[in-house]
Amino acid sequence: MKFRNLIALGFMGMAFCASAQNASKKNAPVKPNVIFICADDLGYGDLSCYGATKIKTPNLDQLAASGIRFTDGHCTSATCTPSRYALMTGEYPWRKKGTGILPGDAALIVPTDKTTLPNLFQKAGYQTGIVGKWHLGLGTAVAKDWNGEVKPGPNEVGFGYSFIFPATADRVPTVFLDGHTVVALDPKDPITVDYKNKVGDDPTGKEHPELLKLQSSPGQGHNNTIVNGIGRIGYMSGGKLARWVDEEVSSTFLAKAHGFIEKHQKQPFFLYFALTEPHVPRMPATMFRGKSGLGLRGDAILQLDYTVGEIMKQLKALGIDKNTVIVFSSDNGPVLDDGYQDEAVTKLNGHTPAGKLRGGKYSSLEAGTRVPFIISWPGTIKPKVSAAVVSQLDFLASFSKLIGQPIPAGDGPDSENTLAAFLGKSDKGRSVLIEHASSLSIVKDGWKYISPNNGAAYDKLVGIETGNLAEAQLFNLKEDISEQHNLASKNPAKVKELQELLTSIREKKL
Repeated sequence: MKFRNLIALGFMGMAFCASAQNASKKNAPVKPNVIFICADDLGYGDLSCYGATKIKTPNLDQLAASGIRFTDGHCTSATCTPSRYALMTGEYPWRKKGTGILPGDAALIVPTDKTTLPNLFQKAGYQTGIVGKWHLGLGTAVAKDWNGEVKPGPNEVGFGYSFIFPATADRVPTVFLDGHTVVALDPKDPITVDYKNKVGDDPTGKEHPELLKLQSSPGQGHNNTIVNGIGRIGYMSGGKLARWVDEEVSSTFLAKAHGFIEKHQKQPFFLYFALTEPHVPRMPATMFRGKSGLGLRGDAILQLDYTVGEIMKQLKALGIDKNTVIVFSSDNGPVLDDGYQDEAVTKLNGHTPAGKLRGGKYSSLEAGTRVPFIISWPGTIKPKVSAAVVSQLDFLASFSKLIGQPIPAGDGPDSENTLAAFLGKSDKGRSVLIEHASSLSIVKDGWKYISPNNGAAYDKLVGIETGNLAEAQLFNLKEDISEQHNLASKNPAKVKELQELLTSIREKKL
């Protein structure tokens, strides 16, 4: 009898242990792979899943159909460097000086002693990698030796693997960096970069426009050193073998992304895949030329869609698609004429890059920061369209919750945990959002207040409404997403409320 009781007690103990282990597993943080694919200058209306009718993006449509397509998803800023700074740090970029659009020789602006998005994953045991555009500075000063180790950079802020170009495709140096070193650099042909004075004897777009494959737009500065038949911003000499060919940039980045995923398929990984499309200069591969009917910008969007599709195919072929979160978004809103005369305007053909929104890149109006925003996690996230207000600023706090990796006090000060919205479990995201362009705007409960600004209301160089006005602007976005009706004079109390809230957030001591 005693023996039977002992056996029973043993089984009970085993059952209890199994139950405890199962409970522990249920409470344990999950660690899916995470890929954030960031487009460059892609507008809210540039994808067919967001209503575009003049261009088809089947792979991104498929991604959206498999997950959540947010209709009120935002980057923080209407230009690239500040937007990417916020993504990395969880801090509004306007809080820190020097986070405007950086030249290609700028020093690193992301702190190396704070929690960043990549080192959050790194601390949680993830393999971390960046492939693509960086544009957050390199080294400790503007003056740097491009012929040795260029650091600190992505590796020092949490990326175990890094294959990038330093800034943007329209800025020198037009080279790839693998880790800390320039790819294919010939020591006998050292690189020199200068953004103030001409260096070397390379022809410039200003002096020799007859050598250009793409003519520069007047007054936009894309007429310095010519590389691959394209005038760039800034001057560069040397590194002839190391200079990229624009038509091969996208396929090079895709190959590197494929390699990173292949290598780390059996362990948790975080990949920041920063695409260059459809940023200027638009030089898509030959296989996409003329396919969109919208000029080179449209062709570049087709190349972008293809790239996303190739990543999706690889994940499925490796059998890890259901254990991988894919986030797709853009660093800011759209722009057509941003440096080169590439028929983006003349072949628009009725396409509306911003959809129903006003403004675009550089603008305080909604098209500046409201961008395509898709999250897919097959088998975990149920497909839906969500009107939750979500921001890339909140990836830091939200993924901290998902993977169970805490953020030290004081780091990521503006990032909020909106994981429930990201996973489709809640239709409520942020309650307050600040949008950043030449002035600050604040959105709360569907009301948007834009601070007065004496700047030009229309940027003639790029053909975009800036949203600048010397008086306050107030819009009800729930009823007027196109921001056609300024209600400030009719709602002084709401203007005062939002103005005071914006001031308190802006002046908050971190």
